[in-house]
Amino acid sequence: MPQDLNPQTEVNKPELCESCAGVQRNWRGAPGHPELMQGVNRKEARGHGQVTITKYRCERCGTQWEYENDKVNLHAGWSVVGH
Repeated sequence: MPQDLNPQTEVNKPELCESCAGVQRNWRGAPGHPELMQGVNRKEARGHGQVTITKYRCERCGTQWEYENDKVNLHAGWSVVGH
């Protein structure tokens, strides 16, 4: 029986549900999905001013997301921040 040389690889790999896996990351204006529950938001300073960052959590798989609402940065948007 072959042994896995790195058994931690699969253990540490976050499991995204199908809906989370379909979210387009780092693209301003990309939609989330209905099972993302909104949490708190905060303001952060950028070179051009402040942006709003809102936390979300998927009710199905528990993935934690943040959405950066930065109208000047086309590559702001959704990012996974935890599981």
